[in-house]
Amino acid sequence: MATGHHDPKLLVGLDAPDDAAVYQLAPDVAIVQTVDFFTPIVDDAYSWGRIAAANALSDVYAMGASPKTALNLVGWPRDLGFELLGAVIEGSGDACHEAGVTVVGGHSIDDSEPKFGLSVTGTVHPDRIVTKTGASKGCELVLTKPLGMGIISSGIKAGKTTEGTEQRAIRIMSTLNRSACESMVEIGAEAATDITGFGLVGHLLQMLDGRLDADLHYASIPVLEEAVTLAAGGVFPAGSQRNREAGKGQVVAAELGEASLALLYDAQTSGGLLIAVAPEKLGRLMGSLAERGVDDAARIGALRSGDGRIRVG
Repeated sequence: MATGHHDPKLLVGLDAPDDAAVYQLAPDVAIVQTVDFFTPIVDDAYSWGRIAAANALSDVYAMGASPKTALNLVGWPRDLGFELLGAVIEGSGDACHEAGVTVVGGHSIDDSEPKFGLSVTGTVHPDRIVTKTGASKGCELVLTKPLGMGIISSGIKAGKTTEGTEQRAIRIMSTLNRSACESMVEIGAEAATDITGFGLVGHLLQMLDGRLDADLHYASIPVLEEAVTLAAGGVFPAGSQRNREAGKGQVVAAELGEASLALLYDAQTSGGLLIAVAPEKLGRLMGSLAERGVDDAARIGALRSGDGRIRVG
C-alpha cells in the first residue's frame, strides 16, 4: 500500500518487494527485516519449530545478509498443552543458536489453530545487498535444495509418505541456508531469492521481472523422487495448485509429464536459494557450495533476454 511518504534510507521496501526489507542506518550498515509463520507441517513439535525458524531466517540469507536477532510469534490453543509449545520453541531456539541469532522476545495470542514463526532482523552492507531482480541475461541459475516439500508435507498429513522420505524432507527443511548465502556472497552473485510458498516457478518469475526469460533443464533440477510419485497419485497441496493457475500462462513445458510439472509449482517450506550468477563465476560458486556441504546444489538453467517466460526442456 502506498503511503505517499518516501524515506531515502529505505533501500528495499514496498516499491520493489523482495524477500526482506532493507533500511540503511549508517554508510556501511543496513538492517534487514522479515517475518514468517505458519501452521504445523510435520507431526513432531520440535521439528516444526526448527523448520519454522529456518524458513524465516531464509529471507535474510536470500538478501545476502546476516541474521542477528529474532522475536517469537505464537498462536496457540489453550487446550493443546504448553509442553508441545515448549518443544516448538526449543526447536526454533536450536536453529537460531546454530545461525548465531539471539532470540530477544516475542508475542503470543490465543488461537484456535497453532501457529509459529519468527520476526527476524539482520544486517548487510548497503553496497552488498543481493536482490531478487538484479540478474542480467546470460546468468546461470543454481538451486541449493531439492523441490517437493509441499507434496511431501501433504503426503505426511495423508499418511502416504514413507518414513525415510519424511525424515529426509525434515532434514532438508531444517537445514539453514546460511552456507548457501555465504557462498553466493563470497563469489558475488547477481541475484537470489529463496524458494518458498510460490514454488520454483513463482519465485523465478519474480526474478525474471518481465525482462528476462529462463531456460530450465528439468533433469538437472534436484527433486525428492517420492514427491513425483505422490503427485502422480493426486497428492498436490492447494497452495501448489494456486501457483499453477497463476503461473501456467508463462511456462512452456510441452514435453514434461503432469507429475513432474507439479514439482515446478509445488509450494515449498524452507526451500533452497535460487541464485543467479555470471557464467564465469559458476564454477567457483559450485566449488564453494560443495566445500560448505551444500550437497544438493545444482545448475538448473540460464537466463536470456525476454519478457518473463520459463521454458523447460
